[in-house]
Amino acid sequence: MSIVPTKKPKLRLKFIDMARSIAILLMLEGHFIDETLIMEVRDTTNTVYFIWQFMRHFTAPIFLTVTGLIFVYLLLKKREEGLFENIRIRKGLKRFIELIIWGFLVQFNAFHVLECIAVGILSILILFALYKLIKIIPLWMYFFIAGVSIIGIFPSVKEMSNGRVLPENLWYSSINFLFPSEKLIIHFPTVPFVAFTMFGAMIGALLHDLHGHIKKFYFPLIFMAVGASLYFFSPEILGSLDNALNSIFDVAGFKTIALGRMYEKVGMVLIILSILISIDIIWGDKIKDNNLFLKIGQNTLTIYIVHMLLLYVLVHAVGLKDDINHTFSPWASGIGAVLFIVLFVCMIKYLEELKALLNKVLDWMKTRLFSSLNKLRSKNR
Repeated sequence: MSIVPTKKPKLRLKFIDMARSIAILLMLEGHFIDETLIMEVRDTTNTVYFIWQFMRHFTAPIFLTVTGLIFVYLLLKKREEGLFENIRIRKGLKRFIELIIWGFLVQFNAFHVLECIAVGILSILILFALYKLIKIIPLWMYFFIAGVSIIGIFPSVKEMSNGRVLPENLWYSSINFLFPSEKLIIHFPTVPFVAFTMFGAMIGALLHDLHGHIKKFYFPLIFMAVGASLYFFSPEILGSLDNALNSIFDVAGFKTIALGRMYEKVGMVLIILSILISIDIIWGDKIKDNNLFLKIGQNTLTIYIVHMLLLYVLVHAVGLKDDINHTFSPWASGIGAVLFIVLFVCMIKYLEELKALLNKVLDWMKTRLFSSLNKLRSKNR
């Protein structure tokens, strides 16, 4: 009697989709309120507005960190394969091109989060290739050094006359060539935002290497301890580092303490991840894989593109910009943001049905087109 070996169930990290869902929902309400809320009430002394603005500061860092995390975690499942044998490498290059194209189509004269994510993915692939060639240090160290370096040069880049580095300059040159009268709008500069993708990549590499510890009670506590230290004590930590560097290398002009705000954001992301990992450990088995909330996190690109088309492109196209832009009261803006989120939740809930309907429409249009062409050919014979 032979015994058929049972496959070990895959470790499903549901906290990753939770984090992506939270980030994309915060982005939806953040963009809607920022676009519609009247300027007169934007006062940081107002508690509600202060909390809203506080959350906005961490939306992009969460999203970019989780992007790097999930990409590297999946990439390392085929770690030993050659660079171009690894399907994740090919998918990464494809996604890089897709994001650049979508970024151009959605807002051609802006360097937005899609382009920033594209640069982050390309950077991950380059560092992974470097790691495959030079395995002197662990992969996570490559990403850690990249993240620290990007944040380290942020003050210098910020003081530059145009505040741009190579990716933005290349994008600017392309836009300027195609549309000479357009000016480039930089919403998410690669310095410092790609640093969050690098730290996410670092976490993804560590999660892969330490996969046996992820479901242990102490794992999220480590995230919480590191995150809380960075969020609450960054000035003290960086100040001590400055003193040490100055005493050893005599570099009085270099002050890492100026980077405290960036590391506070890294700390907050780690705190949020620690909470979500804890939820995954305690209730993860009870959360179904097809859970709607998780499904939202699995379709962030679709949500992002559609919301940009609705909130910016369509509004401008139908002439509603002046009626919407900074004209809503706090109540109207808040209710509108809730309805905006509900719209996308419904879209994701019925996404498969919508795709099927779209395919039917496209097939019908294709059939009519071919039918018309055949009739035209018949007349010309």
